[in-house]
Order: sequence, then C-alpha cells, then structure tokens
Amino acid sequence: MSKNIFYHNPRCRKSRETLKLVEEKNVVFDLVEYLKDPPSKKQLKFILDSLGKKPLEIIRTQEKVFKELGLSKKDIRSDDEWLHIMTDNPILIERPIFIYQNKVVLGRPPENVLSVF
Repeated sequence: MSKNIFYHNPRCRKSRETLKLVEEKNVVFDLVEYLKDPPSKKQLKFILDSLGKKPLEIIRTQEKVFKELGLSKKDIRSDDEWLHIMTDNPILIERPIFIYQNKVVLGRPPENVLSVF
C-alpha cells in the first residue's frame, strides 16, 4: 500500500476524535467509510501484518452481528476464515484504522494515531 488511508465510521465517537487529530496534522489521506467500502482481504491482511496482530485481535466481539453469526472468541478458524468474516461484515472491524506512509495504527485510544507522525 502506498497511499494514506483513514478507515472511518462517522457514527463512532472514537473514530471522529481520531479523525480530528489526523486532520490537525494537515496530511493528505483518503477517507474511507469502511462500512460502505470495506477493505479487501488483501488490505486487511496488510493491516494485520503491519499491526502484528491476528484477525480476532481487531474484531469487535461485542457487536450484535458477532453474536448473530454464532461466533465466539474460542472458535478455531484460520486467519483466512476470519478475514472472510470481516470483509463480509465490516461492522466487526475495530476502528478507526489509519495508514500513513505504510505505517498502520489503530486509533484506540485516539492518541495512538500520533505515533505514525
């Protein structure tokens, strides 16, 4: 990945707070409302690899959809299966995610985003 991307959910307070911090840095980035335009499995894999995390570590397990799908943190699934679930149900992806100059940060708490500058 080469461009700066902010994966955003405008309904999320933490995502809005993090976006404000990024905008204050006056950097150029693409704002992606990931619920409307979810990242691909390849993009998610890049994000996970950059964060040094497994898919389950950035899945929002408290979302209603997680329970509706009958998912559990104890499920034994391959990373590819989890990635497929996440791309099909982007509400499950922890947010916000900011990619800046190929560095990836999860904006939880929002101040985390400052580490890429």
